Amino acid sequence: MTDEQTPDMNKTPAQDETVAKPSETPAAETAPDASAKPTEAPKADAPEAAPQPDLAAELAAAKDRCLRMMADMDNMRKRQARELEERTARANERLLQDLMPVYDNFEMALASAAEDSPVIQGVRMIADQFRKVLELAGAEAIEVKVGAVFDPMCHEALSSVPHPELPQGAVVTQFRKGWKLGGKVIRPAQVVVSAGAPAAKTQEA
Repeated sequence: MTDEQTPDMNKTPAQDETVAKPSETPAAETAPDASAKPTEAPKADAPEAAPQPDLAAELAAAKDRCLRMMADMDNMRKRQARELEERTARANERLLQDLMPVYDNFEMALASAAEDSPVIQGVRMIADQFRKVLELAGAEAIEVKVGAVFDPMCHEALSSVPHPELPQGAVVTQFRKGWKLGGKVIRPAQVVVSAGAPAAKTQEA
């Protein structure tokens, strides 16, 4: 073997130009692309966001409810006051109806009294005081004058009599005083009405 053919054992594989280098893969093909975004897993459907409440509408609705409640309370208060007034009026009406005959007896006693004695004056004073008590309770006497037109809403006709001067339907006299309570007739006045002028008698031939 000649010196030219004897391999140089002192040469390293890296220095040997004839040693084949392993094929290098291009960096573009093997290295991951840093600019590429990682693939995201599909997400489940997210719940829809709740709609934002309309504060102006809620405020208007709350104000309307408050006004309605205030109106209901006011109506209830008025209704209770009206019911209390009606109950009080009915109680007064029953009491006055029981007391009115007592006042009638005072008036009849004074009308039939012949003498103006101290006793009669005392009775008249008691009758006046009794009437004031009735008026303070809300009672109002129905005053009927002779010749007034008969009113079926306030008067009760006991009878009718002929009268030479008063027309038919006019009040001739009052038998019993009538009374009102709060504008309501609780006892009509008892009266006698005129039946008109009496018929002229025919003279016998």
